[in-house]
Amino acid sequence: MNYYIHNINPIIFSFDIPFLPEGLTIRWYGLAYLISFILSFLLLRAWSKSKSLQIKESEISNFVILLALLGVFLGGRLGYILFYDFDHFLNDKWLIFKIWEGGMSSHGGFIGVISVLFWYAKKYSLSFWNLSDHVAATVSLGIGFGRIANFINGELWGRVTDVPWAVIFPQSNTLIPRHPSQLYQSFFEGFLIFLIIIIIRKTNWGKISGNISGLYLSLYAIARFFMEFFREPDSTVYFEWLTKGQAFSIIMLFFGLIILFQRKYFLTKD
Repeated sequence: MNYYIHNINPIIFSFDIPFLPEGLTIRWYGLAYLISFILSFLLLRAWSKSKSLQIKESEISNFVILLALLGVFLGGRLGYILFYDFDHFLNDKWLIFKIWEGGMSSHGGFIGVISVLFWYAKKYSLSFWNLSDHVAATVSLGIGFGRIANFINGELWGRVTDVPWAVIFPQSNTLIPRHPSQLYQSFFEGFLIFLIIIIIRKTNWGKISGNISGLYLSLYAIARFFMEFFREPDSTVYFEWLTKGQAFSIIMLFFGLIILFQRKYFLTKD
């Protein structure tokens, strides 16, 4: 069977600039995240206009920048290095800044975003749940576009398979067909959850403070857990089948369910 051989150039175009030895390079990876941040900004601004989101419209741009730089990028990058690539970091301290090479941990990004939300809510005396319920939907967009960027980069490929739509990733140093698991994750962990959240948030249940946050954590954890069966396992596998990503997802699901339980039975006004 003739399988598609991944040969996408991760670079869109580049410019030669005298004072930059490597010039200025525009990559699909960066463009994917830029699109997600623009869409997130537009959504949050619309919710701010409708008074659904407590942040003033004039502050949305600063809020998104904080989430992007400190939450998504710093949290995601630190998470990837600490959870998946710490040995490489010990030999290359500049690795944390080389985001163009890929390597972002979604679980690390969640920790970063939640940390920023806690700080922002406390600093400006806002409801943490109001912020997190709105940001949950936009995070899904980031996951969706981020996984597409992973596919374009030819990284985080799937397990070996013989399905007709399998892809050969030369970056894996093999010519064996694999699941395009990045695209599976893009749909199930990103765009599908985004659609579900957008629909649920309009219901009476979805308008209860904190429910969307708990629902998002639970949905993502479940989707990520099952998508790991199609993704090439990390070097660390527990009980001969449980991957590191699945272990983190179980922890995330636990917290998601705790939030839903707490908001249902111990709901207090924010």
